[in-house]
Amino acid sequence: MAEQHTIRARHEFRGLRTVEHFFTVPLRHPVLRAWTSEDGTRAQERPGETITVFAREYSSTEHSEEEAARLPWLLYLQGGPGGRGNRVTSLAGWMKAAAKEFRILMLDQRGTGLSTPVEPRTLASRGGAQEQAEYLAHFRADSIVADAEYIRRTLGAGPWTVLGQSFGGFCALTYLSFAPEGLREVLITGGLAPLHGPAERVYRATFRRVAARNAEYFGWYPEDRELVTRIVRHLGEHPEYLPSGERLTPERFQMVGSFLGGNARVDSLHYLLEDAFVDTAQGPRLSEAFLEQVRTQVSRAANPLYAVLHESIYAQGEASKWAAWRVLAEYPDFEPGASEPLLTGEMVYPWYFDQDPALVPLREVAELLAAMEDWGPLYDVHRLATNTIPVAAAVYKDDIYVDHDLSMETASTVRGLQPWVTGDFHHDGIGEDGEGIFRRLLGLVRPAR
Repeated sequence: MAEQHTIRARHEFRGLRTVEHFFTVPLRHPVLRAWTSEDGTRAQERPGETITVFAREYSSTEHSEEEAARLPWLLYLQGGPGGRGNRVTSLAGWMKAAAKEFRILMLDQRGTGLSTPVEPRTLASRGGAQEQAEYLAHFRADSIVADAEYIRRTLGAGPWTVLGQSFGGFCALTYLSFAPEGLREVLITGGLAPLHGPAERVYRATFRRVAARNAEYFGWYPEDRELVTRIVRHLGEHPEYLPSGERLTPERFQMVGSFLGGNARVDSLHYLLEDAFVDTAQGPRLSEAFLEQVRTQVSRAANPLYAVLHESIYAQGEASKWAAWRVLAEYPDFEPGASEPLLTGEMVYPWYFDQDPALVPLREVAELLAAMEDWGPLYDVHRLATNTIPVAAAVYKDDIYVDHDLSMETASTVRGLQPWVTGDFHHDGIGEDGEGIFRRLLGLVRPAR
């Protein structure tokens, strides 16, 4: 039997100390409510298959090893789904602020990074599409939270502080719902999830915000309005291929709208577009430099779970049925054939699994997950309404990924949650001023300090 917890390496460099933790956890956890019985004893785990979950511990060398070992834990839950924990080479931003009083545990959520990674080749060993879909049904927020609570207990830690960014904030709400005894306080940035479905309500809200963000962007860079239309038309008439060999279609190019989701990234879109065309003997063509930059934005080779599980993060007791694709029909300005086609956001469509070579092997699996109806609950609204854990959340007014209005609906449901609403940042606020945002949220949950 594999060891429950092993440490494989320790390193020190540039003012930080790292410890690499590997945990053996159940693939299928017991129901989260059963973690602790009424008499305080630990619930029995269901026997069966296990997976590995990796987490890297970060601390500042301003603390000695002995001092660091006495610091309280802060668990960081990354955005996603399908995003591995950050790999950092120095303490900066929110981590610099947090490391003054915490040990930071940076989790590779199951299926990502070094945590029994999911990709088409590893999934193939599970069997056919049905077996693969059943396996992936255990990779949502409820299982991630169960992993985190399992790890906390394995470490012998008391209730810890959790910081959740984007989808990590969704996971934090699940943690508050089903295992609040493991939490000291919760900080959420751009991640107050809607507590009930259907998923269509999410995409109707975010399509509107993405359209408004397009208008804002083209107001700053009016020359790019004509350029985006020209690129879309060119791709419809002239085959262009990414350096990896696959064709760049008009709708796939529109995915570069992901740049619109942040203050720190939005202007980079202009620099991408200015590289678009070069003159050749055959006439204007898309430049190799442009195509390579686009490839890094539209390929899901590095995080296939993002596409496969994206809509399931909203599913509770009902199928998503490609919600974003169905809602898209209500917003014709996003169609490639529109007179001035808009750039899209983070929505996932079924054609991804035809056009992205990294996703083609997962097409049938994705269809099965989109049709799955018996998803379990991700939140306990009653428990959230009676919450006693200090919670603070940064809510961004113009966030194109996590809608402000839906976030405030959730904020009003969670007892004691203190929202900080700001128009100064977009979804990547923690990357722009992580130190300031972290300190502000920590101050909200610790008002006496």
